[in-house]
Amino acid sequence: MGIIGWIILGLLAGGIAKVLLPGRDPGGLIGTTLIGVVGAFIGGWLSAKFLDHPIQNQFFDLATWGSAIAGSLVLLIGYRILFGNSRD
Repeated sequence: MGIIGWIILGLLAGGIAKVLLPGRDPGGLIGTTLIGVVGAFIGGWLSAKFLDHPIQNQFFDLATWGSAIAGSLVLLIGYRILFGNSRD
């Protein structure tokens, strides 16, 4: 999967993470989208490095999606902890 595929996967993973963790984030839609893209890359790298599950070159691989969504969730939670959560 090329860089465009990872960006699309990250956008979708960021959207799914936003649905799973609703609320207003500092940074808005663009910030959440960037978190999704970065989370997809980090989740894929962590999966390959520490879980011995190399990311497949297929876009519709369940492990790839799971790692991208998990990476996005972790980054979104960290972002809210560091920069505040405006759900008040």
